[in-house]
Amino acid sequence: MRLRALLDTDALGLRLLGGEDELDRTVRGVMTTDLRDPSRYLSGGELVLTGLAWRRDAADSEPFVRILAQAGVTAVAAGEAELGDVPDDLVVACARHRLPLFAVHESVAFATITEHVVRQVSGERAGDIAAVVDRHRRLMTSGPAGGGPDAVLDLLGSDLDLRAWVLSPAGRLIAGSRAGGPTAAGGSKIGGSEAGGPGLPADVCARLAAEHLAASRTDRRGPHRVTLGSATYSLFPVRSSGRSPRGSRDVRETVLSEWLLAVEADAGDWPEERLDLLHGVTQLIAVERDRRDAARTVRRRLAQEVLELVQTGAAPAEIAARLRVAAPVLLPGLGTAPHWQVVVACVEWQGGDLEGGPVAQSLLEEILVDPRATGPEPSDRVAVAHTGAEAIALVPLPAVSSEHDGAETGILADALLESVRDPLSAGLGDDGRVTLGVSASVHSAEGLRGALEEARHARRVAAARSGRVCAAGHQELASHVLLLPFVPDDVRRAFTARLLDPLRDYDRRHRAELIPTLEAFLDCDGSWTRCATRLHLHVNTLRYRVGRIEQLTSRDLSRLEDKLDFFLALRMS
Repeated sequence: MRLRALLDTDALGLRLLGGEDELDRTVRGVMTTDLRDPSRYLSGGELVLTGLAWRRDAADSEPFVRILAQAGVTAVAAGEAELGDVPDDLVVACARHRLPLFAVHESVAFATITEHVVRQVSGERAGDIAAVVDRHRRLMTSGPAGGGPDAVLDLLGSDLDLRAWVLSPAGRLIAGSRAGGPTAAGGSKIGGSEAGGPGLPADVCARLAAEHLAASRTDRRGPHRVTLGSATYSLFPVRSSGRSPRGSRDVRETVLSEWLLAVEADAGDWPEERLDLLHGVTQLIAVERDRRDAARTVRRRLAQEVLELVQTGAAPAEIAARLRVAAPVLLPGLGTAPHWQVVVACVEWQGGDLEGGPVAQSLLEEILVDPRATGPEPSDRVAVAHTGAEAIALVPLPAVSSEHDGAETGILADALLESVRDPLSAGLGDDGRVTLGVSASVHSAEGLRGALEEARHARRVAAARSGRVCAAGHQELASHVLLLPFVPDDVRRAFTARLLDPLRDYDRRHRAELIPTLEAFLDCDGSWTRCATRLHLHVNTLRYRVGRIEQLTSRDLSRLEDKLDFFLALRMS
């Protein structure tokens, strides 16, 4: 549809402020945003709706408009509800970049414009499109976010008999139609997982997310079809379908942060009209995605401010003051000051040509969702900042009451990644890696700097391990494992080669399985009986193998020092 048609629609309440010569431009979609830089979510051809919350002063308009113009946006529509009149600096910036600008009367909801554009772009070619769009418009009249994705999915179920769910890239259930079971805005919990509701268990959510991420890494256009058991699902990207026209956007920048729409149906048999409908639904869901992302801005800023104070050596009293500001934002209604944990994450890509900090920030915001939170946003209880290649999360925990023994419930590193390991591995592919470290909890500003260093040390321990997705917690920093990441690589190689290469060479020539025998013997604390039972060997056979290990290495496995050397060599290899 063309901009001129929007201006001629009285019900939309649009008033042209500039760009009369550009009214024949084509609108291919619509996006609502108040982000200062929404470029990662733009594919070109959109009508951008904004409430101007990004504007702090007149200087902000020029960079905002420049970003939109470079992304190929068709036009901007600014709401008058916040500031009364659209500011002159925005009018001037749009004129400079030849970007048409409309004013939206305060009585018109952005949802009304969104629904109108989606309906027109789809061409009103099918009766089911008109029914869903009309009914959803009525549900969303309360504001731009309307009933959220749940309302859209309910309509798909009631009008088109389609069961559908919105999933995060890590497989968390964000929304679902009632036909597909109760919705669970916080479908996974810190340190574990919950069912995604009857009809879509947590393991199915994880499998679908993994398939979606694997397909996204190939940059194939959705929907992607997946068969699990007797059910076939079609996966529609909520964000990534618009990436191809931009060309320069690297898929790795968004692969771990994009939502997906999973529909229990085979879209391969659908007519174009039905596919257009589902692509329109993803645009509506994207409005909610933008709103939630924008809502995290305050929490991100709080985290950045606290971390800057911690890292620059500010006085504990100053840090404590910032924490007192952060606590009611992150834990509204909490009567006592919380304890805090720090989580540090790095996302690294081969070649080092892409900064992993923003990706790690989105990832932490996703996997640290707390389903115990009350209110519309279960993710409100975390503040994440990023600096360079790493992201740092401040996670508030309820204060320990006097009736307990002092043991706090908090985040456990391994449990944190347990339910999301497979989806993340699929999204990382063969060239990405996630490492994560978790601190112990602290209850004061004095302890926050130590918690940050502890989390960073734990992450380095995780980085020393093999695997695409690795985590370590503060409990491990009291063991020998703490030393391993800081041993120079050449020293590690020389040490392991001296002890293990003779055994590996012997195993290759004779298939003697000396390395597995050594691992089992150490794991059984040198118990001949238990080790022989585990390996299904006669004790004499085990004694022969251990004797051969000692002969080849000139070590004595009855000595604690030699046992420890072998143990460390195996861990470093």
